[in-house]
Amino acid sequence: QVQLVESGGGLVQAGGSLRLSCAASGSISTINVMGWYRQPPGKQRQLVAGITSGGSTNYADSVKGRFALSRDNANTVYLQMNSLKPEDTAVYYCNAHTLTGNYWGQGTQVTVSS
Repeated sequence: QVQLVESGGGLVQAGGSLRLSCAASGSISTINVMGWYRQPPGKQRQLVAGITSGGSTNYADSVKGRFALSRDNANTVYLQMNSLKPEDTAVYYCNAHTLTGNYWGQGTQVTVSS
């Protein structure tokens, strides 16, 4: 089992920045990918960014050049979001993928006003 605790959402004006954090605990040695997904109002959940245990990252085209995903040695991942746009408004979910399944955080709301 893996537990994920998220923090850092909120309300920001367009062009502003936010940083999301996700701390993993439990069977962290089984995690091979951690990342963030988001679910805009009325839409499906979609990948934002992911980082492998080896440190490789991938990003959705819509956030490339604006968002940066990083990880510290304490199994916390950070999503730095810059130049935010109203279309980035969504509930953001942390995800941990293991050999035995996927785990999700509780979600944190990000609202970008125009």
